[in-house]
Amino acid sequence: MFDKLEEVVDRFQEVEGLLSDPTVLSDQNKFRELTREHAELSEPVEVYRRYRQIQQEIEDNRELMRDDDPDMREMAREELPALEDECEHLAEKLTLLMLPKDPNDGKNIILEIRAGTGGDEAALFAGDLFRAYSRYAEKHRWKVEIMSSSESGVGGFKEVIAMISGENVYSRLKYESGTHRVQRVPETETQGRIHTSACTVAVLPEAEEVDLEINPSDLRIDLYRASGAGGQHVNKTESAVRITHIPTGVVVACQDEKSQHKNKARAMKVLRSRILDAMEAEKHAEMAADRKSQVGSGDRSERIRTYNFPQGRCTDHRIGLTLYKLDAIMQGDLDEVFDALTTHYQAELMAGQENA
Repeated sequence: MFDKLEEVVDRFQEVEGLLSDPTVLSDQNKFRELTREHAELSEPVEVYRRYRQIQQEIEDNRELMRDDDPDMREMAREELPALEDECEHLAEKLTLLMLPKDPNDGKNIILEIRAGTGGDEAALFAGDLFRAYSRYAEKHRWKVEIMSSSESGVGGFKEVIAMISGENVYSRLKYESGTHRVQRVPETETQGRIHTSACTVAVLPEAEEVDLEINPSDLRIDLYRASGAGGQHVNKTESAVRITHIPTGVVVACQDEKSQHKNKARAMKVLRSRILDAMEAEKHAEMAADRKSQVGSGDRSERIRTYNFPQGRCTDHRIGLTLYKLDAIMQGDLDEVFDALTTHYQAELMAGQENA
């Protein structure tokens, strides 16, 4: 591992030099790529440098324990346990930092939430989930932009697609893909019976043009009049856009903006991300020898979490985590859930490397 860390330090210094190169500064795509790499490398380099510093201090203290001065020996002896503890902590942190990186961790995401079984209650819960994620994003100073939505007659969403942008959004939300089940008494239920409904969540890393090049000839673009609330323009202007990627059959429609160009730009963002996600899912499936290697790949048919309102309970079935703080979770207090998921999958990844 330490040979690899030395390589990381060398690369970090190389990237620092490149970022001041006029040729790189004139190439925005290259500059953005190197800036991202610099940010990714900075933490392991900083921790490794601190680790080497602590190691040197431990060696110095052990040397001082052989000093002729008894006061110096005692001081060195008192400092040594704390230094050794910090060294061990830093070594564990370095082990985690050197795990294979998900190349999408630093990306923005396309969040898609759809009402599943349960009719109106499922649509209401889709709205509740979207609010929970939006409040979580607000706490982390991320930006949430609705790309497309289809509201239900009783409130909530039949479907909502949003872009969430900010620092390391995908790394925090990537384990949310799957089926979310809710158990509660609907507002329309007169006899107080608990109903079970479900929503599906998809978290797609935003695909930039440099990640995936789409041939314009592979696209069919249909224009039509927007429907639903939004003023008279919805009946007069063909502002809604439907884009079909012919080779894959992926279809994206967007009508929330009055401008046809804005709808097209939004639809292309979603289309690009869906195609890249499908390609990566296929790649993961081909490489997978067993289910463990598919951790975090976003199997949306899998029930991942249950929200039980009568008991105030939230249970993540993948890691056996149960928290009795459902009200807080629905207000966006999700860090405890996300931290537990990250720790679990990091441990699985470490175990896989040790067994390899």
